[in-house]
Amino acid sequence: MSEQPLNPTPAGSPDAPPTDETPTGPARTGSTAADALADATAEETTTADEAAALRAASFERARRLRMEPRFPGGPAADPAGSHHERRIRSFQPRRSRVTTGQQESLERLWPKWGLDIDGRRVLDLAELFDGLPVVLEIGFGMGEATAQMAADDPGTGILAVDVHTPGQGNLLGLADKAGSTNVRVANGDAVILLREMLAPESLDGLRVFFPDPWPKARHHKRRLIQPDFLDLVAPVLKPGAIVHCATDWEPYAEQMLEVLTAHPRFENTTADGGYAPRPAFRPLTRFEGQGLDKGHVVHDLLFARV
Repeated sequence: MSEQPLNPTPAGSPDAPPTDETPTGPARTGSTAADALADATAEETTTADEAAALRAASFERARRLRMEPRFPGGPAADPAGSHHERRIRSFQPRRSRVTTGQQESLERLWPKWGLDIDGRRVLDLAELFDGLPVVLEIGFGMGEATAQMAADDPGTGILAVDVHTPGQGNLLGLADKAGSTNVRVANGDAVILLREMLAPESLDGLRVFFPDPWPKARHHKRRLIQPDFLDLVAPVLKPGAIVHCATDWEPYAEQMLEVLTAHPRFENTTADGGYAPRPAFRPLTRFEGQGLDKGHVVHDLLFARV
């Protein structure tokens, strides 16, 4: 005979061990599941809120970096911020590494030869270039060809536009080393410069050498040489001023030729209405040489403003 406890715990009491008869009321089970679900939901919401807050903080830090000048007294990060427009741009700003020499050139020479495209004034090119005829160059890369053309033709002023900070510093340094005083470096969007900062018939020429070809079909709308762009260019060029484009991207060359030929304010200087031989004044750049080594064909187009 087995012994029984003297004071057995009544089945069903709170301290009773679970048995098959122990009641497990639906209210208790449902409440526990609901609490667990609520806790999990709250945790997920908190995690999502924290992630959103981190993303917002990261975005704000990136925005401040874009707005802050990299070099006090040098090119502004966003010179025409007040003119922000929701339009397709043909350029992609890059903030790559600036060498010590480029930084020194920016800090020393930008106050004298640099300007920001802020859209808030009309430039007096005669004053800016001491009365020299002025050619606008859009997109100069690292500036080697621009510096060479400036040195070879000191009687022509070159207003060189780009958004690439290392290239701006490099061009300033090259011009200074060569003793050229006929270069001014403009930082920002060339469209704002053409539309708001240049007087009618103030330019003696325009150069666009090896612009970004935007090769993918869905990006063709970003190409610089378009009818709307030429509509901006024509009024600020003097009659007879030359628009000189060059590219090693065959489809883009074809588009340039088509668009320039169709525009009523421009006339091809080539008798057969096609591409022109490379003029002697346009230097063979390192980039161009690399393209030629790969079998690329470079096309020059020279059109006069009528």
